[in-house]
Amino acid sequence: QEALKGPPGTSPAGKLQTRILFHVAHKFNNEESLMIYHQKLTDSVEDQLSLASIHYLRSHFQEATDIYKKLLIDKREFQALNVYVALCYYKLDYYDVSLEILAVYLQAHPDSAIAINLKACNHFRLYNGKAAEAELKVLTDMATSTHHQMENELIRHNIVVFRGGENALQVLPPLIDIIPESRLNLVIYYLRNDEIQ
Repeated sequence: QEALKGPPGTSPAGKLQTRILFHVAHKFNNEESLMIYHQKLTDSVEDQLSLASIHYLRSHFQEATDIYKKLLIDKREFQALNVYVALCYYKLDYYDVSLEILAVYLQAHPDSAIAINLKACNHFRLYNGKAAEAELKVLTDMATSTHHQMENELIRHNIVVFRGGENALQVLPPLIDIIPESRLNLVIYYLRNDEIQ
């Protein structure tokens, strides 16, 4: 909180400091500081990525999408931005559009855990849990040999969701501090099963 009071410089370190303090202001829900640091952002790629991420975190998905798409026009080599755009479209309930954008990215990066997971989530919304699990199987197979613990936890979490809450009480409680959606999905499980106290 104290860091939010000092003025950032204009040197590269000062620009980085501005972006960091912009995120700190968001984290601490300090709207006044958030607006001050927002005004200090420039049109640089780094500043625009920072701004887009804050828009996303504040559920301003269309604004984030607009920034990511503009950056993609200028920086086609930033292929990962396609995943961010697809994630925004997913959050906007445009699942077909999200899948189209992911398809392009997955052609170049077929082993991307985040992209595969997002594809499975789109299938869950468009079709059903079985279709989503089929997509997630690719990730499940990869996770057993090459990926980190986070991917395994994400897979476990999403399988619970795709299966309508099966094993929710065993899987979700330990994930609450790791995967933010776990808390919400646990609440949904309790509501669906009339286990309200």
